[in-house]
Amino acid sequence: MNMDTGSFLEAFLEHLRTERQLSEHTLRNYALDISQFLAFWEENQPGQPLHLATYRHLRSFLAATLKGRSKATLARKLSALRTFFKFLQRRGQVDQNPARLAPTPKAEKPLPHFLSVDEVFHLLDQAGGEVSFQSRRDRAILEMFYSAGLRLSELAGLSLADLDMAQGLVRVWGKGSKERLAFLGQPARVAFDAYLPLREEFLQKKNSSAKALFLNNRGGRLSSRQVARVVEGWSRVAGLPAKLNPHALRHSFATHLLEGQADLRAVQELLGHASISSTQRYLHLNLDYLMEEYDRAHPRS
Repeated sequence: MNMDTGSFLEAFLEHLRTERQLSEHTLRNYALDISQFLAFWEENQPGQPLHLATYRHLRSFLAATLKGRSKATLARKLSALRTFFKFLQRRGQVDQNPARLAPTPKAEKPLPHFLSVDEVFHLLDQAGGEVSFQSRRDRAILEMFYSAGLRLSELAGLSLADLDMAQGLVRVWGKGSKERLAFLGQPARVAFDAYLPLREEFLQKKNSSAKALFLNNRGGRLSSRQVARVVEGWSRVAGLPAKLNPHALRHSFATHLLEGQADLRAVQELLGHASISSTQRYLHLNLDYLMEEYDRAHPRS
């Protein structure tokens, strides 16, 4: 790296550190991305000043260094180059930002994993068989995930006061502290009828006054990671895919509602999605349902 490009990088990183106060982890990423580009520039354009760099040069760099890499890595490096050249442009060291017009690659969104109805029922049947606090608690957790379609953080954050057993409702605080109501089906109510008395006994035994709905073995709130371990543990017992995460039950909840021809907007409300596009991702999971809807509704079907 020659003196000019080296000083450009040092000044850029100092700007990020002092003026933008970025973390050391983020600074390391910027340093790696920009130093890779500067090394590529000097190898392919030896002795040439950086203000001659064009979008074509950036494309060549990204193509050469990112073969087989993810779109997320490509987007990160492109963002770093945009920020770097914008910094140089402001200092008058380059006339234009060659990364400004480069399109950011769309992130790859993996399709949500979900279970069949039979797999969910098999999983739920495994838990709750023993008359113990932990077994009944775990069954209530699994039933709530599938019955109410909650996110992991939403379930872990529930307090006893959020549960309305008389009406089969649970008050949920979702993303952005938005409140919504979720529903408990009959099997979930039965699971809570079995769990709640044991929860009270357990609190008395631990001399605890915890308000959390789901308690750990010390009488405090069950953390998100501990809830995830509950799902993973019973998944192994049921012989389902290793490390099944709680979101798979949420995805199964949404998928099975749509397979039962629930209205997309209603499912959006139940999931707490701010945008209908988030809910539409589940429609790919049942093309038969889409074809039935088309045949039912389209005048020329």
